[in-house]
Amino acid sequence: MTTTDERVDEPTIGRLVADASRDISALIRGEIALVKSELKVSVRAGGTGAALLGAAAFLVLLAIVLLSISIAYFIEMIPGINVPVAFLIVFGIYVLIAAILGWVGVRKFKQVGPPERAIVQAQKSKEILGKDSH
Repeated sequence: MTTTDERVDEPTIGRLVADASRDISALIRGEIALVKSELKVSVRAGGTGAALLGAAAFLVLLAIVLLSISIAYFIEMIPGINVPVAFLIVFGIYVLIAAILGWVGVRKFKQVGPPERAIVQAQKSKEILGKDSH
């Protein structure tokens, strides 16, 4: 007697699958909503950080310009050097520094090469796998 009553109360496999599918779908939607809200906060913080770094870089650039002008006027204080020559000296120093940095950068670029050990290892793996398949 009780076995038929228990079977009536027990859910069918189809109902269990439908319930599980509905619960998984709700869980996935909830996870997606959580990711979206976290990304909004991260993007907002990243944008603010990028703007602040950009403003800082701009102010450093202005500071370098003002420092260059100051250096030129200090050089101008040397007897026999007028203002245009002092500015040309500062310009020459910057060109020299840029040339040295460029030369070092080119030398570093020439050191860049393909990942030779990884290529050799990949070729060995290919050979091993090729032998097994024949």
